[in-house]
Amino acid sequence: MPRGTLEVLLVGCKGLEDSDFLGSVDPYVVLTCRTQEQKSSIGSGDVTELTLKIMDKDTFSNDDYLGEATISLEPLFMEGSLPPTAYNVVKNQEYCGEIRVGLTFTPEFLVAERRRRGILS
Repeated sequence: MPRGTLEVLLVGCKGLEDSDFLGSVDPYVVLTCRTQEQKSSIGSGDVTELTLKIMDKDTFSNDDYLGEATISLEPLFMEGSLPPTAYNVVKNQEYCGEIRVGLTFTPEFLVAERRRRGILS
């Protein structure tokens, strides 16, 4: 299994349920790679899939779960990067919208080399 850094570019989403009584949906994403969980940020890990849990930020109550998308990372490991692509968002085993995500994978040895050269901090 390749080891390195996974960068996720969240482009946008559409078709998600608007459960807010006042205002519009304010979606954000919780990314999960095995046991690492990040809220719309950069994740790294030794995994084969990435799970994106889409949430709606609420001001006066708990945030609402809008659905999730699971992305296989095998094509990314072979190509190094994938352009923004639409993935199905599913809730209760039913399609409920889509999210566009771009992915980049940098193998561990390249990250170490870039740090050594001062390209990365």
